[in-house]
Amino acid sequence: MTAPPATHSAADEVTDAAVLVESVRQPERFAVIVDRHSDEIHRYVARRLGVEMAEDLVAETFLAAFRQRHKYDPERPDARPWLYGIATIALREHRRAEVRRNRVLARTPAHGAVESFDERSAARVTAERLQPKLAAVLAKLPAADRDLLLLIAWAELTYEEAAQALGVPIGTVRSRLHRIRKKVRRAFGGTDPMGEEGLA
Repeated sequence: MTAPPATHSAADEVTDAAVLVESVRQPERFAVIVDRHSDEIHRYVARRLGVEMAEDLVAETFLAAFRQRHKYDPERPDARPWLYGIATIALREHRRAEVRRNRVLARTPAHGAVESFDERSAARVTAERLQPKLAAVLAKLPAADRDLLLLIAWAELTYEEAAQALGVPIGTVRSRLHRIRKKVRRAFGGTDPMGEEGLA
């Protein structure tokens, strides 16, 4: 009895790390990484800068990733944290635009209460639904804190993945998030819009 035909391509089973290693000798293989992750990176960048600027920044991100592919750690099968790290560096060049966007959101009338968010909650917290006060807090956060918070909340990275993306120890991630949570709680008069289980 013959086995049923496969319903997915062999390329789907190859890890990002393997594709990146192959792409050093076969540059066209890098297209697999773009196909797998460009939509996700685009959504994240669009939340931070707006759709109008996202296309160019995503192109910058993947161009930088292509140029750096020979440095990729093959022990890390998933390239998402690495790509988010590159996108975060690219976002630093556009920091003023992001702060302006958050200030505009801060002046927008609120539409309902801020929903609680935790380590895996991008579906519940989007740029369009940010309560104005929270947008104002984001605009005032130091760049490194804002990067970390949004990698956790919007990119849905784990603490470990965020640490990898930013090139910092996981202890730094935890301590920064604790400090950010305190700032947000103070801005909200002692209440915590991130929820009791949020960024502890």
